[in-house]
Formats: sequence, structure tokens, C-alpha cells
Amino acid sequence: MSNPQEFDVTFPSDTAQGREVQERIVCMMEEQGFAPRDVFGVRLALEEALVNAIKHGNKMDPTKNVRVRWRLDSEHIHVSVEDEGPGFDVSQVPDPTEEENIDKPGGRGIMLMRAFMSLVEYNETGNRLTIEKRKDAEEN
Repeated sequence: MSNPQEFDVTFPSDTAQGREVQERIVCMMEEQGFAPRDVFGVRLALEEALVNAIKHGNKMDPTKNVRVRWRLDSEHIHVSVEDEGPGFDVSQVPDPTEEENIDKPGGRGIMLMRAFMSLVEYNETGNRLTIEKRKDAEEN
């Protein structure tokens, strides 16, 4: 296992800057030899996390920031995305697979993150998301 690399980036609520951070993380994962499926899953989860932080958390307010911290080594990627919004209660998000929610847009991103990531956690306030992807043993 290589020494972990740690990064901490703060940027104003701007989706273009969010995409730049997302691409930086994805490129670093590719350099560490993560499988394409893992890179895809992290890209998807990061896009969801960053857009949610900017649009829902910070309400597109350019005076509010998003902070992204990540730790990467050859075995896993650990990312924290935090906004300056009031947060939310993840347990109140409807399950998009239940019949009454099939046509509702909410909850799909969280469901996808949970499908692709090894870990998905929110802080108590609901304004910081932590995701992690570990390489599967057969991929090493």
C-alpha cells in the first residue's frame, strides 16, 4: 500500500469548480490503478454530493463555500463533502424504490451512492457527507 495522499479544497458554490475537484479526484484514482467500475462509482457519487452541496445545501449562494477533503492511497479513497447550509435528515428522504415514490425525484442519488460506495455517512446536522470506496480483493 502506498502512503496516503491527503487534500483539502474549499471553493464557492459553483458547479464548474465542483466539477474541477471531481475530475482531480477521479484522475488521481486512475493513477492509483482503481478499476473502471470503482472510478465510475466515485465519479457518480461525487457529482451527486457536490451538486447537492451547492444547490440544496448552499442554495447556490456564492458567498457560501463547499469544502472537500479526501485521502487516497492504492487501496481506498475517502472523501468528505461539507456545505454551509442548515443540513437535512437523511432518514426523511423517501425510498425511491417504494411504489409510492417511483415517480418522485428525491432519494435516487443517495440510493446510487449506497450502491457504489463501501461507505456512505452523513454527520448529525446533515451538511457533511462522507463516502469511501475500497478496492475489492480480487481487483488487486
